[in-house]
Amino acid sequence: MTIQFQKYQGTGNDFVLIDNRNGKLIPENFTQKQIAFLCHRRFGIGADGLMLVESSQRFDFEMKYYNSDGNLGSMCGNGGRCIVAFAKKIGAFVENKTHFLASDGEHEAQIYENENQIYVKLKMQNVSEIIQQEEFTFLNTGSPHHIEFVENTEKIDVFAKGRQIRYNSKLYPNGTNVNFVQITGNQIKVRTYERGVEDETYSCGTGVVASSIATYAKNNQLKNQFEVSTKGGDLKVSFSHKSADEFENIWLEGAATFVFEGTISIEEQ
Repeated sequence: MTIQFQKYQGTGNDFVLIDNRNGKLIPENFTQKQIAFLCHRRFGIGADGLMLVESSQRFDFEMKYYNSDGNLGSMCGNGGRCIVAFAKKIGAFVENKTHFLASDGEHEAQIYENENQIYVKLKMQNVSEIIQQEEFTFLNTGSPHHIEFVENTEKIDVFAKGRQIRYNSKLYPNGTNVNFVQITGNQIKVRTYERGVEDETYSCGTGVVASSIATYAKNNQLKNQFEVSTKGGDLKVSFSHKSADEFENIWLEGAATFVFEGTISIEEQ
């Protein structure tokens, strides 16, 4: 089977994107082994995840996201931004705004260009609960996130410590993503161990959003706009604090960059 694809990256978080609006690639028959092969950085294309643009009757398109291990994933913020740029390019919507469906529900997005770079502003789901402990904060921003505040993110062994927390079955029976956050003036720095990738990624959109909200909640800040530095680049997060642990109008903004396109053959299963 030969597949046409495009590759995008959002602050170093990279994805294989496939137009499946014609339904020829049946997701249920698209095996874990095939997806893991496409995402493999030695034998395949190489990516943190793979996404399909699917047709939808109620929305401009539907986003179907798979982690690089081949398993169906939860919401991916940078993936959501990249798939919007890709969907606009292939004509899934015409205007510079879109309304699409993902695993955690419906999303809005706005797309614009500045100095030949595509930027996407993505609306995330509301947050209704934050668990604050002395050593960490936990919340779900479409994907589950454990957040720890540190003095210097560069001194953290993200892989070793992140993996230990991610596989803490007593604390997280279903696993979690793990973020280490450093507050530096008006900016935060975030490094993330991603569940499903099973390694540190250059950036994690839902993790950046979770880290921003956790910083606001932990430090009783009045500011609800954050500039976030990740290993792969800078993102912006804004939100409204509704009441107690409830947050709404959550937006994630940053570049969504086309890398290359091509075709690849995979074995029939």
